[in-house]
Amino acid sequence: MSQDRDGIRRVILQAALRAVPFDGWSAQTLDQAVEAIKATGIDTAQARSAFPGGAKQLLSFFMAEADRDMVAEAAARGLHQGPVRQRIGGIIRLRLEILAPHREAIRRALALQLLPGKAPNAIVGLYRTVDAIWRAAGDDSVDFNFYSKRAILAAVYSATLLRWLDDASEDCAETWEFMERRLAGTARIGKISGRAEKFLKRLPSPLSPLVRLRYGRGS
Repeated sequence: MSQDRDGIRRVILQAALRAVPFDGWSAQTLDQAVEAIKATGIDTAQARSAFPGGAKQLLSFFMAEADRDMVAEAAARGLHQGPVRQRIGGIIRLRLEILAPHREAIRRALALQLLPGKAPNAIVGLYRTVDAIWRAAGDDSVDFNFYSKRAILAAVYSATLLRWLDDASEDCAETWEFMERRLAGTARIGKISGRAEKFLKRLPSPLSPLVRLRYGRGS
């Protein structure tokens, strides 16, 4: 995919984010965004072909952009250094701060993903985000630990995200306290215990079918 096409997608996404709070991640929102950018000089045919997968692809691109921005900013801030729990907590907080201007868009995305048949897309998106968080934190595991750590973080991140969506406290202080409690409650998030490993192996983990997605393979 060329940078030009990604550039067009970003312009469309920014226009769509103004409509998402009202019309959700819908075909109507995408159509409105394409119409809205005509004044920018972008070719209409190029704009209409930017998201052949429709609104679903638009949402996936939004989440991928958030992952990309998070990884770049985490590297700039040196968040791959220090204790593991501190690194993970800092990167989760960074991601939610990046998403802060689009809280209603996230709420709309979660509502959409709860609809019948949408769960697989939600799982793929969650996997990619927690994988990006671990990679930004400097994770280099290659064994079962790779998947167990992502399963643990998926639970922590999901719970923190839901808490953040309804947090009215100053600077989201309640969310960060909640997150720290969840991180503290994990069994050494960087080193899963043998007992937990055996337990996870017996579970039908939703992450197992996504092995092909590791580090972008199969996407």
